[in-house]
Amino acid sequence: MQLKLFVLSASSVVLWLVPLSALDKTLDTHKALQGVSLCAAIACAVSAGNIARQLADKGEIEKLKLRAIKADVEDEISASVYVSQQQRQQEVELILTSPGVDVEASRQALEAIYSSDLQETASASDSPDYPIYLEVCKSMEAGKSVTWIVENVLKMGGRKFSEGKVKLQNLINQFEGEKE
Repeated sequence: MQLKLFVLSASSVVLWLVPLSALDKTLDTHKALQGVSLCAAIACAVSAGNIARQLADKGEIEKLKLRAIKADVEDEISASVYVSQQQRQQEVELILTSPGVDVEASRQALEAIYSSDLQETASASDSPDYPIYLEVCKSMEAGKSVTWIVENVLKMGGRKFSEGKVKLQNLINQFEGEKE
């Protein structure tokens, strides 16, 4: 669109200047060619003006769209914050108006709920040793010996065998305690 605008603008200037400088003024057709050239130049200029107006309108429309999107996002965030605030306020009012309810215990329960939303607790499956522990469990269920597990699963044979036994015991203690 912009290229078309540029071409039409340049063409109108060229069509206006060529008859003035290039045509021989002694020819009878000079005036007719100059008139046709001037009409073509005006047509090109009008077309270029229309394209320029269309581009300006599109630019304004895009600005309006961006403003509308930004306003929608801001409204959505504001509504979300408002709803969340209202829910928390209702929970607090319910706790405070409930007869016979321990306010401190309810406060701690709410604090635990909201803090668990904000902080992710690490589970056993997030540990880098958990896949090894699962392999150890499979091997134990298959009836493999401690020696076989240390050498083949933990890959700690030979001089590292005693370290492997300690590591195996630590894995079992760590993950068995979390399973219960």
